Amino acid sequence: MRLFVAVRPPAHVVDVLAALPREPVAGVTWSVPEQWVVKLRPLGHVPEHLVGPLATALSDELAGVPPARCTLGPATRRLGGQWLGAPVSGLDDLAAVVFDATVGLVPVTHPQPFQADVVLARGRVPAALAGRPVVAEWTAHRVALVADRSAPRRPLLEDLASFALG
Repeated sequence: MRLFVAVRPPAHVVDVLAALPREPVAGVTWSVPEQWVVKLRPLGHVPEHLVGPLATALSDELAGVPPARCTLGPATRRLGGQWLGAPVSGLDDLAAVVFDATVGLVPVTHPQPFQADVVLARGRVPAALAGRPVVAEWTAHRVALVADRSAPRRPLLEDLASFALG
């Protein structure tokens, strides 16, 4: 199954994201609110027998980690021409803890620098969609181990475990 570790934005941030224009664009698929998460670490395809050890490792490492102050924005951005994202700052330290907790169980096969975004659209995203103002703040009090069980036209992200911060 495809797994990742993420922070879910609260309702007031979802409302800010939902207020962005989402006009139909050929080759672009807009994500829906159920998909709006901030990935701290994508894990890729992970055997089911590792879910328990991942949950334990995350629980141990996140114990006592303070909540993270998150800032959305200031504007949407195009990521590699294939995604439209709303950047989120304030999660670097939390992502490092998550990485340390999981790298022993799920090694990194394609190293990339950490970049926190809420993905708003996928496909052939035109540059003109980037740059729209989007601003919000929140404090992340929970981290989730999430299974992506989506199918075409049927997004389904299921929290397998959740970890309180603080």
